[in-house]
Amino acid sequence: MASVDVTAGLPTLGKLEAVDVREVWKHEALSFTPWLLANADVLGEVLGMDLALSAAEHPVGGFSLDLIGVDDATNETVIIENQLARTDHSHLGQLLTYAGGTDPVNVVWIATEFREEHRAALDWLNTRTDENTRFFGIEISAVRIGNSIEAPLMRLVVQPNDWGKKVKAIAKGDAVASDRALAYQAFWRKFLETLHDRKLGWTTSRKGQLQNWQSLPAGVGGVSYTCFFGKSGLTSEVFFQHPDPAVNEARFAAARVKLEPIFGDALSYEPLAGKKGCRIAEFRKGDIANSDQWAEYMEWFIDAQTRLREAIAQVGGLSSFTSP
Repeated sequence: MASVDVTAGLPTLGKLEAVDVREVWKHEALSFTPWLLANADVLGEVLGMDLALSAAEHPVGGFSLDLIGVDDATNETVIIENQLARTDHSHLGQLLTYAGGTDPVNVVWIATEFREEHRAALDWLNTRTDENTRFFGIEISAVRIGNSIEAPLMRLVVQPNDWGKKVKAIAKGDAVASDRALAYQAFWRKFLETLHDRKLGWTTSRKGQLQNWQSLPAGVGGVSYTCFFGKSGLTSEVFFQHPDPAVNEARFAAARVKLEPIFGDALSYEPLAGKKGCRIAEFRKGDIANSDQWAEYMEWFIDAQTRLREAIAQVGGLSSFTSP
């Protein structure tokens, strides 16, 4: 009886091989952190966020936080502590110290392996905090197939109890979005594309969101640049946010003293007394429904943001407002 080749017509597949992360990223601070800063979308996909990272080695008191940024879909602050090793108590302490100094919504710890005690600690924190504070644990590894280049592999091992439902709800909301929300999404997508085409370096985000604002990371904790459509029209602003209203008011006062001589009456100063935020903004008339004017709106946003940023740089940068 003739033998039958049972492998005929079957695809030839490679074998997935694990690679030592230290072969891929030689140094945590000099290799892995800069790589993640430039490839925030890889982590964002795992977390279910439109992640835009703005700064590495962000100062928190006498320490340095590995990465800080925002989820562009919600404008929520995200901080990240990297550890190219198995988790330890030292990094857990650093994570909590950085969280206390930046008041983030999303706190992410990346390590090659999570000890059960540290996984349990993050789970405990998630059960003891409200929806305005979330802790995530990510295990990072590297793989390749045959002689291919290495690829990162991230696995979400700790998340808030309702996080999966929330991400699905956001996705479902995208599917049934209103015409106005879809207009915002189309506008911001084109706006971000224009920023990248002009190499302005204001954000790494490329996905337009359904909301009426677009956050642009400032590279300084508690501060963001924002463009948005309000009831009265378009707004370009710098927004200060801190859990202590007195800190916000001090930052606002310092910024106003320095910027008012440059801009005069062109900027609106809104201290939002007693609240956790304050803004310095410029306005113009407009409505997202006027799609024939979108190109003009984009140029205005870019021009207004450019002038604001240049003026802030002229007077010493954002750090001159936010330093103690």
